[in-house]
Amino acid sequence: MLGRVSSLVTILIFVQTGILNSHHEAAHWSCDSNTDTHVQAHFNPGRITLDGQVDDWKNIDGSAFSVLPALDPDADKAYNGGKMTVKASHDGKDVFFMLQVDGDYTYSEGYSNKTASVAFMFQIGENASYHRMGGCEEEPDTCTSKLCKGHAVDLIHFSIGMAIPGRLYGGNLLDNSEGNGGDRFGHLVDLYCWNPHCRYLDGYGPSAVNDTSAQNDWKGTWWHSSLTHSGFINDDSPYSSSNQSGAYYFEFSRPLRTMDRLQQDAQFTIGKASKMSVAFWYPMDGKPWHGSGHFSISCDWILLDILPVSSELTKVPQRSSWDVATAFSLLFSVVAFCISIFVGHRVSRTKNIPFTPMSNL
Repeated sequence: MLGRVSSLVTILIFVQTGILNSHHEAAHWSCDSNTDTHVQAHFNPGRITLDGQVDDWKNIDGSAFSVLPALDPDADKAYNGGKMTVKASHDGKDVFFMLQVDGDYTYSEGYSNKTASVAFMFQIGENASYHRMGGCEEEPDTCTSKLCKGHAVDLIHFSIGMAIPGRLYGGNLLDNSEGNGGDRFGHLVDLYCWNPHCRYLDGYGPSAVNDTSAQNDWKGTWWHSSLTHSGFINDDSPYSSSNQSGAYYFEFSRPLRTMDRLQQDAQFTIGKASKMSVAFWYPMDGKPWHGSGHFSISCDWILLDILPVSSELTKVPQRSSWDVATAFSLLFSVVAFCISIFVGHRVSRTKNIPFTPMSNL
């Protein structure tokens, strides 16, 4: 019985992370990346609410990227819906992301590969490459944290086939209490990998033994511009009519620093840059997508700048020499001086008082 449960858990992890999907690149893979492109996260406390409504992002600048096939980044094969806009922000505690990409509305409840899907990838190990998702040369049956040391990348994958628009998914009490990066409710999962074939939920590894200190630190939601109202529940599925033109919106947040001690989460630091990328899946021509059939915003890492508070906001106003205490002291001195003049004047006009010797008293 225990063996059956262990096998079931292993299969669930494989299916949930897409590890069974093939990942074969074009024969002549080449990359012409724009290494000068940055995504900047400015300090904006108290501005972003994760609800799928993106009006709170309108005054935050973003970067627009052509979305090319990840395994064959040819401009002639770009996603025909247009570019993806990536925005970021932080409040000193959490980092926030918003993705916007045009696409006709499509939703099939329970079928993630018939709906839009997105993923983030962040560098963890100093040797982790964008190419081959970390670039460790080991095979699935030989990759370990020791043999692939320095090649870890952090992944978050959101397949919306189980997610209600506008609702929050990701880390939750049930999955986090079991010590893994799963999300049984909306499939916004937290993973790590060393290469495309060695991917695991946070807390798991090649041996499928769970380290109970892991958890899913991400929160996220999604929306489409064709949706006419909020407050959806599962019975409202599919939430809108198919093939309506518009744009998808995805919002995410995560603490800048996590409690990770397994080298499975990227850690963000204010004032420093991190390496990242974004992937997008879409059922082109109504055909379900497959795991390696995704688009990407670049064929190499993009820099994410977690910016400190701007100098305009941190500048301490210089105190004037005429502050309240100084003004009060000056006023008190003037009043005292006036009183002394008045008293002196009164005394000078007073008649002389005769001296009376003590012997005459």
